[in-house]
Amino acid sequence: MLKNPGRSRFRRTLGCLVLAAGLLSATIALAGKPHITLASTTSTEQSGLFHHIIPTFTEATGIEVRVVAVGTGQAFAMARAGDADALLVHDTTGEKRFIEDGYGIERREVMYNDFVIIGPSGDPAGIADAESAIDAMQRIAEAEAAFASRGDDSGTHRAELRLWQEAGVEPGSRWYRELGSGMGATLNTAAAMDAYLLSDRASWLGFRNRQELVLLFEGDEVLFNAYGSVLIDPERHPHLKHDLAGKWHDWLVSEVGQTAISEYRIDGEQVFLPY
Repeated sequence: MLKNPGRSRFRRTLGCLVLAAGLLSATIALAGKPHITLASTTSTEQSGLFHHIIPTFTEATGIEVRVVAVGTGQAFAMARAGDADALLVHDTTGEKRFIEDGYGIERREVMYNDFVIIGPSGDPAGIADAESAIDAMQRIAEAEAAFASRGDDSGTHRAELRLWQEAGVEPGSRWYRELGSGMGATLNTAAAMDAYLLSDRASWLGFRNRQELVLLFEGDEVLFNAYGSVLIDPERHPHLKHDLAGKWHDWLVSEVGQTAISEYRIDGEQVFLPY
């Protein structure tokens, strides 16, 4: 029997209209759901922490959290420009300055962990025997051992620069590689180079392409790594979702939020410690 081309075209058109209507309905529903944009760090995102805690927050409040994971310096820039509703970073000095400069109104300590110094298992600079983190950095510089720096104005990069300054070292020779990359990419490059680097513990625990890299130095108090939530000034950026951001800010330090943070593990090891 011959097919009716008009009827076939009609069916195809009707099918396309039904599909389009479904997509439009889904888009409208998504757009109508309350949400905030969170500027945060690559370490909190790539460690898997947000995948663990955000669903709990959303279930309790109905508010979605859309994370933009960048270096801490870029997160500050987003917040200063009014491109983020909330800020969660790990540079206490920068966070306080952000408030002093009139961009934020309140900072709360949310959680902490530490930085660790990673390097090739052969440890050509001998930092495993270092007496302090500063001593370890000095040994790397004296040995001119390859060092991979994030070089991206992140919280980790800022901490690294403070260590070099306290060590009396101005890195910049051929052994020192500034990558301008996130933590994951920097770890991958260091693994390929057999280079030393400074990493936050969460990123190191979640890193799988270690090759010859091992954790060589940890435990110095100067490697303490604190994360803070900062509320953005509503007078400077009135268009932001300050009410919703405030609920996220409060939830992070609530008993429920702190418990959710403390329960997150990588290979059985606690990654972030609540205050």
